Amino acid sequence: MEHTYIVKGMTCRHCAAAVTEEIGELSGVTGVEVDVESGRVVVTSDAPMDTIAVAAAVAEAGYELVQ
Repeated sequence: MEHTYIVKGMTCRHCAAAVTEEIGELSGVTGVEVDVESGRVVVTSDAPMDTIAVAAAVAEAGYELVQ
């Protein structure tokens, strides 16, 4: 399954790496692709994602899930 989110506050590759690492630790996640310029984060998983868990992972990385 593919899920697309918008994350606010990312400005560089370090930001992308932090978000990728935190979301990648969530159960069922098989891939994370981050586009810093647009704030778009595409998460591939083998089950539906819990948006609250994704938002918490993004917050742990220091950013904000806006959509």
